[in-house]
Amino acid sequence: MSNVLPDLPYAYDALEPFISKQIMELHHKKHHQTYVNALNAAEQAYAKASTPKERIALQAALKFNGGGHINHSLFWKNLAPSSSEGKGTGGTLRDGPLKEAIIKAFGSLDNLKKEFNATTASIQGSGWGWLGYNPQTKILEITTTANQDPLLTHVPIIGVDIWEHAFYLQYLNVKVDYLNAIWNVINFDEAEKRFTEAQSGAKL
Repeated sequence: MSNVLPDLPYAYDALEPFISKQIMELHHKKHHQTYVNALNAAEQAYAKASTPKERIALQAALKFNGGGHINHSLFWKNLAPSSSEGKGTGGTLRDGPLKEAIIKAFGSLDNLKKEFNATTASIQGSGWGWLGYNPQTKILEITTTANQDPLLTHVPIIGVDIWEHAFYLQYLNVKVDYLNAIWNVINFDEAEKRFTEAQSGAKL
């Protein structure tokens, strides 16, 4: 079965003023669609490959485009219209198990934001910043992945795209402004759902 571009759970302009309609349209319709198309092509080529050498040659395309599809599918759900703009629940962390885990690991939500932003802004080139659940230690940790590599060491709770296509049209080269702004549209309800599933051992 071919991979397909998922619909967004909100309108393209729903995350404004923090993420513009123009960025969302290009990011979803163009960039994510490109990963889906290339992943499908790589999977079809892999199915037809007749030698180990041919299959090995396709690994990079499968990893890059597969990771891009996985990461972006999670990213869209990690965002929600902002509560500060009266549009939704984005940016609001309610009392519950996720808030308790954040306070346990970082002391406060503000501390998490500062540490997450500093770690993610320091990525050389393109990549992703993650708040992940470590299944060994059973605590939340901040980590990063390069390019479109999916997060495999932790269960992804929140992922933030730091590729320039995610922010450049609005924030130019100022990654920190983008990272500060995106917390206003983080879907903590979705993050808590992923966190409770991770605690229960569900595969994500």
